[in-house]
Amino acid sequence: MGILLFILAGIAEIGGGYLIWLWLREGKSPYLGLLGGGALIMYGIIATFQSFPTFGRVYAAYGGVFIVLAVLWGWLIDRKTPDLYDWVGAAICIVGVFVMLYPRS
Repeated sequence: MGILLFILAGIAEIGGGYLIWLWLREGKSPYLGLLGGGALIMYGIIATFQSFPTFGRVYAAYGGVFIVLAVLWGWLIDRKTPDLYDWVGAAICIVGVFVMLYPRS
């Protein structure tokens, strides 16, 4: 369940930020900004459902998952193909997440 919550939180955060980006940077409807704000609120709520006991550790580990999701978002939504360095950096982050969380779970 933990990884699913990380993924859902990441989608809410990246999606919310993206909708606000569209509103403010690309002149899209202010309703997208409102939806983006709602998604960011959901991100904050979803992250609290993690079973890991400390806020700092959850958010630090989530940062690694966020990086991978951001690379995937850029590839699938923005159509910017990640290069080797993007993938290597993302892999390093995921290794960090496992080092931080799973010996303790």
